[in-house]
Amino acid sequence: MADEVFVAQAGEIAEGDRRLVRAGPLVVGVFHIHGRYYAYRNRCVHQGGPVCQGTILGKVEAVLAPDRHVVRERFSSDEIHLVCPWHGYEYDIKTGVCAANPTLRLTAYPVIERDGGIYVRV
Repeated sequence: MADEVFVAQAGEIAEGDRRLVRAGPLVVGVFHIHGRYYAYRNRCVHQGGPVCQGTILGKVEAVLAPDRHVVRERFSSDEIHLVCPWHGYEYDIKTGVCAANPTLRLTAYPVIERDGGIYVRV
């Protein structure tokens, strides 16, 4: 049987921010992105770094000219990445999938919103 761990009251985690919680021996990061909550184990699949403490930013996208050469780059407002502070591994925050190697993914946990509270099931 999985346990539910209280994370925060609704509204306490700002849009684009996170909260780290301890669930027994685990540390879990809960992210509030585009109005939804996502939870991952605070352990990068590369070398175990504290991934949930990394930078949150939009995926870097190339802007192409009609002849397909790169004009500039920009950060996506749709696809948000979590960047591990140890070695820069990037993960799609909505799926936990590694941007460079889609066979790698963070350990995800369900987030429950109930009675004005946010909980993670571990």
